[in-house]
Amino acid sequence: MSSEQTTDAPVEPSAESAQAAIAEEFGYLGDWTERYQYLIDLGRKLPAFPDEARTEENKVNGCQSQVWLLGRGDADRLDFTAISDSSIVSGLIALLLRVYSGRSAREILDTEPRFVEAIGLSKHLSPTRSNGLAAMLATIKRRAAELAG
Repeated sequence: MSSEQTTDAPVEPSAESAQAAIAEEFGYLGDWTERYQYLIDLGRKLPAFPDEARTEENKVNGCQSQVWLLGRGDADRLDFTAISDSSIVSGLIALLLRVYSGRSAREILDTEPRFVEAIGLSKHLSPTRSNGLAAMLATIKRRAAELAG
C-alpha cells in the first residue's frame, strides 16, 4: 500500500450505521443546493490518490466523468481509495467509501446502498451520474465478490 493511502478504521462500526449517519446528516440540510454543496465539500476531503494508480485497470467504466477506484485488502477487510475529475462525483465517492471501505467482503456484498434513496439522491442525480454511481458500486461489489470466493 502506498503511504498516501489510509488503513484507518471506518468512522462507523458497520456499513449500516454509516448509511444511517449519512441519512441523518443529509436530513439537516435544507434544499438540494445545500446538499450538492455538502457533496462537493465531502469530495474535497478525499485522501490523495496515487498518480501511478490512475491506470486503465483502475478506471471505472460507465461513468461520464473520469473515475479511478482502487481496492486493496483481503476477505476480512477491503480498503478502497478513489478519485474523480468531477466535484459532485467525488462527493458520491466519499459516501461510497464511508459505507463500504474498511469492511469485510461479506459485509460489502450484503449491504445494499439504501442511503441513495434515503437522502433523495435517486431523484436528484442526472441519468449519467446515476449510471456512474451504479458503475462505482458494481466495481466495489465485484472486488468484494472476488475476495469472498
